[in-house]
Amino acid sequence: MRPRENSLLPLEDAREAALFFVVGALCFLAALAALSAKSTYGAARAWTAEVEGEFTVSLNGADATASAEAAKLLAAVDGVEAARAFTDAEINELLEPNFGQSGLPDDLPVPRLIAVTAEAGSEDLGPRLSQALHEGGYDAAVDAHSEWAGDVRHMLAVSRIAALSIVALLSATAIAVIAFATHAALLARRDIVDVLHTAGARDRFIAGLFERRFWLLGLRAGTVGALVALASVAVLIALGRSGAERTGLLPQLSLDFPDLAVLVVTPVIAGLAARIAAGITVMRSLKTVM
Repeated sequence: MRPRENSLLPLEDAREAALFFVVGALCFLAALAALSAKSTYGAARAWTAEVEGEFTVSLNGADATASAEAAKLLAAVDGVEAARAFTDAEINELLEPNFGQSGLPDDLPVPRLIAVTAEAGSEDLGPRLSQALHEGGYDAAVDAHSEWAGDVRHMLAVSRIAALSIVALLSATAIAVIAFATHAALLARRDIVDVLHTAGARDRFIAGLFERRFWLLGLRAGTVGALVALASVAVLIALGRSGAERTGLLPQLSLDFPDLAVLVVTPVIAGLAARIAAGITVMRSLKTVM
């Protein structure tokens, strides 16, 4: 036989549909913010890993032959893994987004470019590259990609703080909403609570009823929010695959194990937050109001 529902707090209450929707929406936004932050962090780390140890050398007043000779000179520098001179076709491809397919006029001097890759653990390679070029008689400038990677790491730290702040704000909002709803539910059943007190029920017993009720509500609402977030991410991934070509710097949403773990944990956290908020609210209300 099924146990009878508790007459004080039935398992279903149509008056709490709005609360269910609000908690579910907040869980959806929190899960989406967490997944977006993880994707941004992963994209930034992948990009910085690619550019760390990379240098770009621009030669002024040099032709293709001089550029190739400079690349050989740089390849012989201690700590350099590889040095490759850009071809005319590659340089025109870099200029195409700004100047079109026709490129620049032939009589307009364009610096020659050399891509240099440093060996793992090489330090202070930039000054040594500049010195080698200067001793070789080249008018050149060395651009260390690590400077750009530092800017990306700074942006990553700011984005992480912003994402955590958003998740914390959404969580605090959900807790405040649940606390208000718990207090309202307690006042709506004040007569029954008085009867329970008269019968000898302790505050902890009454608080346990509300804790169980809102634990289940938070768990269900969190599950719905996590499922909606899962569906949204799946749709965005499908649209991204069918759209334009991906770029390594832009964040790409995924559904790997850490992402699924975030979605699985979301309902549990929502249920625990609802349970704790309900218990504290009831205990305080019973001591101050009842």
